[in-house]
Amino acid sequence: MLDVKLTALASCAGCAAKLGSRDLMTVLRPLNHLFPAADYPALLVGLAEPDDAAVYQVDENRAIISTMDFFPPVMDDPYAFGQIAAANALSDVYAMGGQPLMAINLVAFPDTLDLSILSEILRGGAEKVREAGAVIAGGHTIIDPEPKYGLAVTGEVHPKHIFTKGGARPGDALILSKPLGAGVVTTALKRGVAHSDHVAAAIAGMSHLNRTAAAIARKYAVHAMTDITGYSLLGHGYEMAKWSQSTLQIQFGALRWYPGALDYGAADIFPGGMQRNREYFSQWVQMDAALPLWQQKLLFDPQTSGGLLMAVAADDSAALLAELLNAGEAAAHIGQVVAGSAGLAVLA
Repeated sequence: MLDVKLTALASCAGCAAKLGSRDLMTVLRPLNHLFPAADYPALLVGLAEPDDAAVYQVDENRAIISTMDFFPPVMDDPYAFGQIAAANALSDVYAMGGQPLMAINLVAFPDTLDLSILSEILRGGAEKVREAGAVIAGGHTIIDPEPKYGLAVTGEVHPKHIFTKGGARPGDALILSKPLGAGVVTTALKRGVAHSDHVAAAIAGMSHLNRTAAAIARKYAVHAMTDITGYSLLGHGYEMAKWSQSTLQIQFGALRWYPGALDYGAADIFPGGMQRNREYFSQWVQMDAALPLWQQKLLFDPQTSGGLLMAVAADDSAALLAELLNAGEAAAHIGQVVAGSAGLAVLA
């Protein structure tokens, strides 16, 4: 690892900070009036029903997926940071059921740092894009006191085979393809209290593509899907509940966690994004009174390059989960969709 503290330069080290959901809706509201959905019938997924990526239909068999994501370093290893940022950006294409085709580098980098650091970041990202079967086709770089890296990704999907956040049905099983707790582990790393094995496990998980999980999901009756990132399990879960007009019932004891995450949560080691998520999304969450406060907070922990949350027909859930596990995915059956108002119910 190069001898530089990238996280010390980042204002939100330890988490992939996102503009708060309430603020995001406020700033995007004027755009809805400029681009009414009825005027753009080829835009299958856009601002009218926000999702993980935009989808634009080209012909009866092809639609283009467009997405982008970038953020400050979540760790000091430039290569690992590049891999994680790339996997995170590519994930939105997988969450829509598509295949990535090409990516454009998005870079903000201080002119006070050695360019070899940036080379390692870009190498990590490029190797992850190649693993995804896509290609780096260019990029844009600006000078900025705070380093940031990510990708703009173009993918492809059949118009009739798009996964969206809406569509979950009462009776569906909820399956999550990766463990949780990346935010608390990387925050513990920033504070100098993380065990090296815990960090290594989190890096491996965040760097892992959702490619296989998405491919397996396409074989089954998955009615809704999204990836879990900066708004946390409950934040992104609420988005699924909202657009599906149902309640997601989540079992805390069924969740899988990165090694060390429960210990860091119990020690109250949380990134700042946790509290922002909690303050906003709590209004739609019913918490089991048996859950201690630190466990409740863990459910609002912002994730970087998290797993895919799938709402799948109950009859297909066992086979889907078995295939995910056989393929090496750290998946778990974490709850179910039930009839009710848009929101979440968390059981101990």
